This record gives sequence, structure tokens and C-alpha cells, in this order.
Amino acid sequence: MLLAFDTATPLVSVALHDGDDVIVELSSERPMKHGEDLAPLIEQALAQAGIVRQDLTAIAVGVGPGPFTGLRVGLVTARTLAFVLEIPVYGVCTLDILAIEAVDSGAVTGPFAAATDARRKEVYYASYDADGARLDGPVVDKPAHLATELPVVGEGGALYPEAFPTSTGPARPHAGWLARIVTEERAELLDPDPLYLRRPDATAPGKPKPVT
Repeated sequence: MLLAFDTATPLVSVALHDGDDVIVELSSERPMKHGEDLAPLIEQALAQAGIVRQDLTAIAVGVGPGPFTGLRVGLVTARTLAFVLEIPVYGVCTLDILAIEAVDSGAVTGPFAAATDARRKEVYYASYDADGARLDGPVVDKPAHLATELPVVGEGGALYPEAFPTSTGPARPHAGWLARIVTEERAELLDPDPLYLRRPDATAPGKPKPVT
């Protein structure tokens, strides 16, 4: 049984895959509550499936790019569970999750891009071929610098229509698709390390200046 979750965007998504298909998928309703919502959603998913943590055989986690706090919650949880249960953990670029769902659902039929909100009036962005294979990125930049007429999936496209006039779904990554990607090896599987692309706002203070 594979447990999958992504915390790279404002809403947490959790799913369970039994080897054949997704059997449970849940999402938080409160944005930016990763620390409060992830653990309860995992417990709720396990309860709905009628299993316990010891029944898990692997973990899949979105590694971003995304904000520091959200990614940290997801990756620490994934690593901790994998260590305690002695099972493998697989990371997937969150933009790749959006891309595979877009291709398989028919939302796109040719080359396209994926963009999510990076705040500060920027987006996380990557480009893809018609099959959902990543061609370039991920990067973080101003929408105007990344403007394209290609279809753009993810909430970044909807947030900046002047730069991405051909916005389409899905708007956010779903853990069910993350689980399918890992089970079927549809995208590059990564170590559970964060794709921040930007230095965190909180940094250690530098050396004090000498008093003169």
C-alpha cells in the first residue's frame, strides 16, 4: 500500500494506492495549514482504507518547488514515516504531478507548461512535451519573463492571465496522481529533498560587526 501526499501548494493532498489504483484521496479545506492538516488527513485516509501504518509499503511525496514551510512539513513527515516503518520514500517534482494529470485527463494535447504560485508576484514554472515529459525547468521568475501562448496548467496560469492567456486545469496537484506516477514510474523519481529554488526568508544572522 502506497501513501502519497503533497504539501507544495496552499492545500494539502493525501492519497492511498493499493497497487491497482487509488482507493482513497483527501484534501484539506484550509489553505496554508500544512502543519495542522497533514497528519489528521493521513490518519483519516488510513481509517477509510481500513489499514494501519504498518500496512504501508512505500511513501510518495511532492518535493516542490514550493514555499519553504509547506515543503518542510511534507518532507519531514515522509522521511520520518519511512524511517520508522523501514519503507522506501520517493520524491516527485510537484509540477510533474500537474503535467501527468493534464496529459492523461486530456486537458492538453500538445506541448504545454505548468506554473504554480511562488508568491512575491512570481511563479514556479516548467515546460513539457505532449506526453508530459519535462523539457525545461523548474525555475522561479516573474510571469512576464515566462510569458507564453502555450496552454499552462496549475494555479499560476489562472493568477496571471496577461502572461498565460491559455490557462487550463488541473489547478493544483492531486496526491492520487502522485501515487499513480510513482506506481507506474511515469516521471523522474527523486530523493525526498526539497526543490526550493529560492533561499528561505529566515536566515541565520551573520557575524556581528566590530564595535569601533
